[in-house]
Amino acid sequence: MPDNDLPADLVTSIPANIDNTLQIDLYTDSGVRKARSYAGHIDLADQVHQGGRKRNQLFYWFFESQTCNPHIAATDPRQRRLIAETPLIIWLNGGPGASSLLGLFLENGPFTIDGDAAGTISVTPDSWNQEAHVVYWDQPIGTGYSHTRDEGRAGTRDQDECVHDEAALGEMFREALQGFFSRHPEYAECPVYLCGESYAGKYVPAIALAIDEHNREDDPDRVRIDLRGMSVGNGWIKPELSLRVMIDYAYTTGFIGKHQRDELYRDYEKFQEVLHRATPDMGEATTLGNELVAAILACGGGFDMYDVRRWDDLSLGALRKYLNSEPVKTALHVPPDIEWTCADNDGPVARALVDDNMADCSGDFSELLDKRTGAADRYRLLFYTGNFDTACGYRSTEEILADLPWTGRNGWSTAPRLIWTQAQGNPKGFVRQHLNLTQVSIPASGHQVPAFQPGTCREMIYNWIFQRPFHGYEAPLPARAVPPSRWTHAPRRTR
Repeated sequence: MPDNDLPADLVTSIPANIDNTLQIDLYTDSGVRKARSYAGHIDLADQVHQGGRKRNQLFYWFFESQTCNPHIAATDPRQRRLIAETPLIIWLNGGPGASSLLGLFLENGPFTIDGDAAGTISVTPDSWNQEAHVVYWDQPIGTGYSHTRDEGRAGTRDQDECVHDEAALGEMFREALQGFFSRHPEYAECPVYLCGESYAGKYVPAIALAIDEHNREDDPDRVRIDLRGMSVGNGWIKPELSLRVMIDYAYTTGFIGKHQRDELYRDYEKFQEVLHRATPDMGEATTLGNELVAAILACGGGFDMYDVRRWDDLSLGALRKYLNSEPVKTALHVPPDIEWTCADNDGPVARALVDDNMADCSGDFSELLDKRTGAADRYRLLFYTGNFDTACGYRSTEEILADLPWTGRNGWSTAPRLIWTQAQGNPKGFVRQHLNLTQVSIPASGHQVPAFQPGTCREMIYNWIFQRPFHGYEAPLPARAVPPSRWTHAPRRTR
């Protein structure tokens, strides 16, 4: 049964390389229907700024689950029921200023891009949309394709037009979700899982709290977003802790010496003094924190802070050229005057969030762990980390979770740690679970875990969403009651 009226934001094909010499068809009149995919902008409420009216627009790119049949219309009753019962994953990259299309093409999306000059696009076997719908959002304003548009002018990304705090960011994104569900009501009943990485460790709880607050309001004009859980990979959550851990990690791995470590500790104490003033200067704290990171990297010869095994981060050259090409923008319904931008803790988005950068948001997770979804269940939270990340990796996440005040804190402190195994070879990871909290550490991975361990990471996210077991065993602790063995006589010497 074909769709009679195709949505205006339907993505029918995308260029298969930078030069647009080939196409990857997704949904065509000739019968090629591999997936339902939608992309475009959601208009938010107009803002009056310096006497003029501005329109904020957030960009999304959606992929329907491969469990749904694109040859059957979404309005078909059986298909619609399947669509509504399928989880919807929202993916957010961090930065601040990092486009979530990084996640799409370099981490967990249905496509990947070669880093050479051709920028060839390939279909990946490890996409997260195999059993779930996935939507990638460029947010906040000023990130990726998202922008503010003056009346009669091209899109702009001035610092003053970007969000300055997480509360405004959360409310803006909640409004954008409402707009998406109004445009595509067939997905409005899906169980939603809000997932992100790095600085999204701040975005995710802010957005979740904004959704939770509005879900509790009795407003028939609003779609109730069925938020079930949140996931954060290598989250920038408690920067004060992460900076100390970064110094220790660089020292442990030999990138800095003892004298350098001690000097960096003194710089760290200056950062703490500013952070803990009666009236903290958060802008100065961010400056000192960024300078401390730069000093650690310089002492270590410029190692990649996101993966100590490397000297360079994942390359964006081909992706930047691809996403700024005219045919790609046309395919994704992006106006030609909008430039795709991507930054990591730099640019107008980061400058606007300067007072937010070094703030501790771990308390938001405590609040979410003890909140209920509106039914009997509490929100489920997943924290995962790659063990070679120095910026916000395993140790900082471990210590954050150990200190979180919530009703399950005592049980969490003694929760068994499972060695997650595979049929052959080394362990996939290490898992702790208690009540509605799950933590996974994945070896042989840097900051962007889905990029380094795509199959394992996809299995992890599905185990968490669908509450499937992590198969493995609990490592036995040393038998403390058994005294150490002693020689009863001198050992025999051998030549």
